[in-house]
Amino acid sequence: MSEPELDLAAVGIGPFNLALSALADELPELRFAAFDRRESYDWHPGLMFDWASLQVGFLADLVSLIRPTSRWSFLNYLVEHDRMYPFYIAERFHVPRREYADYCAWAAARLPGCHFGTEVTEVAWQEESQRWRLTLREVATGAVRHQLARHLVLGVGTQPALPEPLRRLAGEQVFHSGEYLHRIDALAEAGVREITVVGSGQSGAEVFLDLLRRQRAAGWAVSWLTRSWGFAPLDYSKLVLEYTTPAYMRYFNALPPETRDRLVASQWQLYKGIDSETIDLIHQELYDHLLDGDRPPVTLLPATAVLGAEALPDGGGVRLTTRHADTERETTRDTGAIVAATGYAARRPDCLAPVEKLIAWDQHGRYDVSEGHRVATVPEVTGGLFVQNAELHTHGAAAPDLGIGAYRSALILNAVTGRDVFRIPRHTAFQTFGPDPEAPNR
Repeated sequence: MSEPELDLAAVGIGPFNLALSALADELPELRFAAFDRRESYDWHPGLMFDWASLQVGFLADLVSLIRPTSRWSFLNYLVEHDRMYPFYIAERFHVPRREYADYCAWAAARLPGCHFGTEVTEVAWQEESQRWRLTLREVATGAVRHQLARHLVLGVGTQPALPEPLRRLAGEQVFHSGEYLHRIDALAEAGVREITVVGSGQSGAEVFLDLLRRQRAAGWAVSWLTRSWGFAPLDYSKLVLEYTTPAYMRYFNALPPETRDRLVASQWQLYKGIDSETIDLIHQELYDHLLDGDRPPVTLLPATAVLGAEALPDGGGVRLTTRHADTERETTRDTGAIVAATGYAARRPDCLAPVEKLIAWDQHGRYDVSEGHRVATVPEVTGGLFVQNAELHTHGAAAPDLGIGAYRSALILNAVTGRDVFRIPRHTAFQTFGPDPEAPNR
């Protein structure tokens, strides 16, 4: 069974394809649909701490940086929930993360283009019709149908990444931070006496802080390890933040691949550090720990890389082998459980298997992505293939930033429609990132 042809189909409904859906809703002539195998929208539930705030301002919602008058804006969400005046009085630029998640769920449940409970199991290129052919499976019933689309957007997100020594032990005692709130109660009930957090990004910091706050009741010791030189903050200074703007993204995309890879590695504090508020809360908790005097020990170990891990007998925990970066000394330490806040990695969705040979990949097996977020394909493929948050290597630190979501979606929709249906901002940074255009050549 086939459905009426679409102009644009989106695979996955995270914040970025949700932004695409919200802007597409303004284009009644555009035949659009987004599909997700989950039953409803749910954003990082394993890390949805009640006290955590979004790391970007509320204007980085689904639409406002492109279409602030949209009914899908965060401000309109507040109006519909009768919270505008409390929000105005609160003067909060960085909103609670759970409020942002609820805002996205509110939009996802109402946007007509969003179809949950529908898995895209296969994508093929249909040469005779010059269309993408999606195989869709209804999760609840197992029913299968097909959908043709002129263009395709992949917004499948990233997947939890565990370093090799920990990957082999993944289970009840070793798990990714993305599962934290689903697993921590079981560790408390099992009477685990020590928990080690590996990784020092925002997720690692929030998990560590939560473990400290639970320490009085649970009685566990807590350790925090990072291979980085320190538990470093995100760089939120204004001119550095311009490196997450469209202006820098365009400049970055034009650089040679080897230069881009070097820059991404050096700019990690733009997207991998800890916000200063969380660091302050951690230090306050550590000071309280010092005053209490009778709590189990807390250990922070910067510049400490995990080399190996082995399970102790009878479910007794895990033995880690670590190396200190400065002294190169190797040591072992035993712990009852490990929460790996080791980030996320781009993934190639299984549904692309039939068309992998039609897609241009770089030498590292990553998408070759143009400035307009379109993936290069063989000439025979005339339909557009676009990606959202799969182009860190081609667009820099802005790629995973929520503040770029509306902009990127507007670029895609302009390309698909063949006209400027959305005005694209051009003045987004004070800096000139390339050579001074007025300087003489030497």
